[in-house]
Amino acid sequence: MGHAGNNVIPNVHFRKVNGCQAGRKNRVFMRTWLDQAGRKKRRANNRKAKAAKLFPRPAAGNLRPVVHPPTQRYNMKLRLGKGFTLELKEAKIPVKQAKTIGIAVDHRRRNRCTESLQTNVQRLKLYMSKLLIFPKKSGKKGVKKGDTPRSDLQNVAQNTLREIIPVPKPELRIKARAITGAEKEKSAYKTLKKARTDKKYLGAKLKKAKAASGKAEE
Repeated sequence: MGHAGNNVIPNVHFRKVNGCQAGRKNRVFMRTWLDQAGRKKRRANNRKAKAAKLFPRPAAGNLRPVVHPPTQRYNMKLRLGKGFTLELKEAKIPVKQAKTIGIAVDHRRRNRCTESLQTNVQRLKLYMSKLLIFPKKSGKKGVKKGDTPRSDLQNVAQNTLREIIPVPKPELRIKARAITGAEKEKSAYKTLKKARTDKKYLGAKLKKAKAASGKAEE
């Protein structure tokens, strides 16, 4: 049998065996997962051991901000970020203090959205309202300013949630409703067009206003 062109001779190494020989010869290629239940138990025990090691601090570690992932594909979702930046200033929490009370800090982060900024400020305020600070030393002299009274520290339960404060789930579906008259009259194209025009001629307008004010002073 001839071949068209100088091609590689096919040799696919087909190992699958039909019939009764399949159980003997093909089993070497099968991946088993017989320790699934054991691994599940081991993960649960590791979580318990980690929580016991961190007690009375939250098992999830430090509090992290809620951020939108990058790119248009994922920016409608919410996830935990690396640390807080501008929100600490808005919530009036010093950066040095934040690191000592279980709040993650990321000095490189930028926040260009007022809504997400306020969301994380409220997240910090909620955390501070529920925060209990244990005295480092025993006795009356061991209690410092800002520590929680010992009467409030009896039988305190540990926070074992994954995010300390759960990440809010945005509602992706909007219920259908009738279009209002104001929405019909408003044109998104005209609004964007005006914004682009104003931005383009802003420098010329400022220059013109400055020149007019200079002539008025003379």
